[in-house]
Amino acid sequence: MDLLQIALSLSFLLLVNSLFSYSSTLPTPLGCTDASRLCTSFIAFKTNPGATLPKIQSMFDAFPEDITADEGSSPGYVFVRKNCSCLYSKKYLTNTTFTVQSEEVKPVFPMVTAAYGGLAFLPNSTRTGRAGAVVSLHLVCGCSSGLWNYLMSYVMEEGDTIASLSSRFGVSMDSIETANGMSGPDAVVVGQVYYIPLNSVPGQPYSLMSSAPSPAPAATFDTLSKKLEHRPAKFPYGWVIGSMGVALALIAVALLLFISLKFFNSHAQNSRSQRKDPDEPTSHKFHILKSRSFCYGSGRYFCCTIGNLKPSSGVAGNHHINNPKGMVAEAFDMEKPIIFTHEEILYSTDSFSDSNILGHGRYGAVYYGVLRDQEVAIKIMTATKTREFIAEIKVLCKVHHASLVELMGYSASDDELFLVYEYAQKGSLKNHLHDPHNKGHTSLSWISRVQIALDAARGLEYIHEHTKNHYVHRDIKTSNILLDSSFRAKISDFGLAKLVVRASEGEPSATKVVGTFGYLAPEYLRDGMATTKSDVYAFGVVLFELISGKEAITRTEGIVITSSERRSLASVMLNALRNCSNSMNMASLKDCIDPNLAGLYPHDCVFKMAMLAKQCVDDDPILRPDMKQVVISLSQLLLSSVEWEATLAGNSQVFSGLVQGR
Repeated sequence: MDLLQIALSLSFLLLVNSLFSYSSTLPTPLGCTDASRLCTSFIAFKTNPGATLPKIQSMFDAFPEDITADEGSSPGYVFVRKNCSCLYSKKYLTNTTFTVQSEEVKPVFPMVTAAYGGLAFLPNSTRTGRAGAVVSLHLVCGCSSGLWNYLMSYVMEEGDTIASLSSRFGVSMDSIETANGMSGPDAVVVGQVYYIPLNSVPGQPYSLMSSAPSPAPAATFDTLSKKLEHRPAKFPYGWVIGSMGVALALIAVALLLFISLKFFNSHAQNSRSQRKDPDEPTSHKFHILKSRSFCYGSGRYFCCTIGNLKPSSGVAGNHHINNPKGMVAEAFDMEKPIIFTHEEILYSTDSFSDSNILGHGRYGAVYYGVLRDQEVAIKIMTATKTREFIAEIKVLCKVHHASLVELMGYSASDDELFLVYEYAQKGSLKNHLHDPHNKGHTSLSWISRVQIALDAARGLEYIHEHTKNHYVHRDIKTSNILLDSSFRAKISDFGLAKLVVRASEGEPSATKVVGTFGYLAPEYLRDGMATTKSDVYAFGVVLFELISGKEAITRTEGIVITSSERRSLASVMLNALRNCSNSMNMASLKDCIDPNLAGLYPHDCVFKMAMLAKQCVDDDPILRPDMKQVVISLSQLLLSSVEWEATLAGNSQVFSGLVQGR
């Protein structure tokens, strides 16, 4: 027994000593005074040989487009783009989550140290966990004072100097010293975080760096000659057979090309002989162009190609795949086509059986289908809606993001247009919020609601900020936020999306007022000016719906409904918030919280989300946050909600596990 006590004591002393030694090299974040300040920053992370892109994404809660790689470094470095803000104790930090891998219950602190080195803070250094536990972390980041575009957090390695960093990242030594408040280039501390000032994004796209290794250099002529000299003389059967095979393949390809060209020429001549005067109006709502266009999808990418193509073999040619008037090939990229014929669309939906209806959108019904062994959702639009049809294709051909519903292809008959999307198994957010039990759905937990809000915010931030051309969605609402099998949110319905060419943030674009009442911003209703802040207003209403479970336009209960008794949810929630000074004094807000939550929610997080929604629906668009700020706030709320759930000792029925691996 004495030996066991001695061993336990020694183990404890070793653990304390390791914690103490690490605490002496804890990073020193930059101080800040403006709590509303946020910026884009980068974190330099030294990877292990087995590091993969999904693992790095999980560690830093980042998307693939946020990660670049250092081409010439050894060991390899990646650079992770993160939104940085003035957080706890007035320090510049950003957040992420860490998933414990150990099967045994162990202290998390050493695991985080080994994984992130000097880049991470663990708020609770005594916390323990086993495999699957999700731990919230703070990462060291920095915001430039204005002298540079970005600051990058870098942990000083053995052999690094200010001079070597200056040469490696293409910045002056003076800039590095100024950014870190150094009096000179000497006395750098290994393991300490230093800030590298940058004016451009560091590194190369990670996808290029993680491709297959390049082949070995070709042998020189001398080396090859020596090998041949010592090689026994043999008849080159392999060369002869290979050459014959290549020759036969070339002949076959030439014959196929000849037959195809002859067929298409004769087909074109027959078409021209039967075609009416091109200037004569057709009987349909849109024209068939001389050079037909087909759109197609493969995986996450969807494009169009041009040519006098014919429906795939084995399919009757009675239904043409027409090209809507105004569709131009220049709007799309070129890829190998996978054509969806009208017959395929009919077959996949069982001829649009009523049992396959998923819902009704603004411009037509949406049906469930199985197209080429993949579940899809197919939207039908009449030919009179060509403008919206083209608008949706033009946007979704150019934007690809995990929080946007993917457009897989399209088809067209003489009278109807068909858009083919990836299938969202759990349907719309609206169905899970408003009277879910009567609609056959389960109600959403608090953590699920915060995760859904964050996903949708990221999708909006992407089209507002990170696409080559910026877009305004103009119809953000709970019915246009779809949920996949894991209850992850995706924004859909881009038929009203509008390109915004802007020189500065919030520059308006005049348009006619479209959208859904209850979600429309005051300035948009008044002036018809669509800006990204119009989407922010609509998103604020969605946040109020997530909190209350009520619809954007509420109705007075218990009496006959008239138009005068309809109120906007925003006005109801703002009235409740007038009497709430903090999370400890929110009696009026509690009356508005969705009863389906059954009291299982952290009060401070609900209050913070309500205050965020209040900022989003401010009458003055200038005072509304942008979606980058909204994403940062919701990320912090999600981490706080995970910590709240952890206090329930893992026995809570509300934990959804949605944040694992994020």
